[in-house]
Amino acid sequence: MVFLTLIASVLIAAVSIYQFKKEALDYHQDRLERKEDAITEHINYILSTTTYPLTTKNLPLIFKEKIYELANIHSLEINIYDLNGKLLISSKGAFSIDKVAKPIQPIVLKIMQSSTNKRFVDLQMINDQKYRSAYSYLKDTKFKPLGILNLPYVEETTFYQNELRNFLMRFGQVYLFMLLISFVIAYFLSSYITKSLQTISDKIRETQLNKKNEKIQLLSTSHEIKSLVDAYNGMVDKLEESAVLLAQSEREEAWREMAKQVAHEIKNPLTPMRLTVQSFQRKFDPNDPNVYQKMDDYSKTLIQQIDTMSSVASAFSNFASLPAQQNETLNIVYVVQLALDIFNEHFIHFSAEEEEIITKVDRTQVIRIITNLVKNAIEAIPEEETNPFVLVKVFRENDTAKIVVKDNGKGISIENKNRIFEPKFTTKTSGMGLGLGIIKNIVESYHGTIILESELGVGTEFTVTLPIINI
Repeated sequence: MVFLTLIASVLIAAVSIYQFKKEALDYHQDRLERKEDAITEHINYILSTTTYPLTTKNLPLIFKEKIYELANIHSLEINIYDLNGKLLISSKGAFSIDKVAKPIQPIVLKIMQSSTNKRFVDLQMINDQKYRSAYSYLKDTKFKPLGILNLPYVEETTFYQNELRNFLMRFGQVYLFMLLISFVIAYFLSSYITKSLQTISDKIRETQLNKKNEKIQLLSTSHEIKSLVDAYNGMVDKLEESAVLLAQSEREEAWREMAKQVAHEIKNPLTPMRLTVQSFQRKFDPNDPNVYQKMDDYSKTLIQQIDTMSSVASAFSNFASLPAQQNETLNIVYVVQLALDIFNEHFIHFSAEEEEIITKVDRTQVIRIITNLVKNAIEAIPEEETNPFVLVKVFRENDTAKIVVKDNGKGISIENKNRIFEPKFTTKTSGMGLGLGIIKNIVESYHGTIILESELGVGTEFTVTLPIINI
């Protein structure tokens, strides 16, 4: 808006200056033509009433007294030349350094002779003053050329310059006020538009698939912004529908995967159980002297497979439900050290920067976390490792307690890092891959975090962060 106002003011000022100059040019041109016509008529009257013969030589005699009268009546200097351009008589008594005192240039005579109206107007700048000199032929009663009439005319532009100056001053004042108004309107208009766009931008940045997104509510805005807001609100509705469908699809897929895993894990012990029962059915002999021993072996086999099925059911039950939070105020350093007492490996080392870090968590769940992580660390160390090493470290950082379990085992590849906490994912030949998933659920239920850092051939480090109580 400011740019358009400036452009408009410049264009209007340029057009106005051009118009003033054009009007001044037209005015002086018309004025010179009117004076030339009036003087020519007057001269023709003098020529028609003179007693002198109408010849070029007699022109100074004919206009000896009349030329001053003509100059006074018409307020214009008058010069009369012969047909060769030589000055014969002039209304000026004496000549100074002036254009009119010089003979007519040959080029002017040539132009006059070749023109249709036998007339020529010469424009010149002398001492920063614009002059017009009109040249035309004086003719006798038979239209025969007698001489050349020259009328020097000074273009007086002071009036138009003053008018132009006054106009530009008033014009500048008006447009300065308009420019100020443009700045104010442009500021509020841009603030109004950018405020709406900023609101839309903030909402778009906050839009996420996994949460309920708020719609944009703008009370008054432009049609274009309203269309953009309506498009965003429509997108939010569709996004919410998509999120519901996606969540439902994910739940169904999770249950399908869970059912497949449960079925797979249950089938594993069922097969040996079936084979054992079939074998016992075929080979059972009540008279066999070892019948009690065989019955005992048969029972042990079935009980072992039943225990396997029970452990499978317990593992899935523990993973499916978040652990119940039996919160108690305890010293996390002591609990971690207590959890390590069940391990007999000599290469497990414990380190704590403080003797007491008070937290509010479930003792059983903390022991479960440490047990699972240390067990994984021990199993990750290859048998051929000559200097096995597992470090469990507890320390305080700001308002959190950190538990670090570090080993020098095989490490985890980049591909497996992103899947290490997924259910049923495992890099071991045995197990169901639910341990780390359960640990992640436990830690997050206490608003904590668990971070993995690992490098192949170097080792793995798990860092558990739990909130603490400042005493």
